[in-house]
Amino acid sequence: MQNTAILPLFYLPPVGYFSLLQKLGEDFLIEKHEHLAKQTYRNRASIYSPNGKLDLTVPVVKGAKTHTKMKDVRISYDFNWQRLHWLSLETCYRSSAYFEFYEDELSRFYQHKFEFLFDYNLELLEWLNKKLKLNKTFGVTSEYLDDVTPELDFRSMMNPKKQEDIVNNKPYYQVFEDKHQFLPNLSIVDLLFNQGPQARLYL
Repeated sequence: MQNTAILPLFYLPPVGYFSLLQKLGEDFLIEKHEHLAKQTYRNRASIYSPNGKLDLTVPVVKGAKTHTKMKDVRISYDFNWQRLHWLSLETCYRSSAYFEFYEDELSRFYQHKFEFLFDYNLELLEWLNKKLKLNKTFGVTSEYLDDVTPELDFRSMMNPKKQEDIVNNKPYYQVFEDKHQFLPNLSIVDLLFNQGPQARLYL
């Protein structure tokens, strides 16, 4: 039985993902060999727009069906989704307290074309790790493991369709909360742009 926690790899993961990372310490691995699960945070992030929650989706090459391993899923550039995502982030967070402190470094991820979704997500995660000063080391699985202790298997955690109990629900200031109230478990960039260096303390 595998006694190390296994986590999925998400695109700009939700706040609750990082709260879980903090709880786990260094004893976890990132799943690299699972099949791509559709309509999950693996290629989707939720941010706070003037109209409420907005989902940003990274398109994948057609043929990346449920039997394609996560490590082999290619990003599609049939349309300029990077420009769309970056414009959305700018529109939603330009007025936040800390957007300008991070935008130059983050914009690189919307200019350089990554071939594989896994590599793209992992580089984003490592950048977020540095900005949040979490000092995590991200090891990855060498194969798909079936015999993971149920309490340590987080691969099906955090579905965008439903709120779960692994979520840090403590309110913090959000740019548009006067319009739509506090929205929990948005992408970590919502916390980072609004709280800056204090984001780590929140986690």
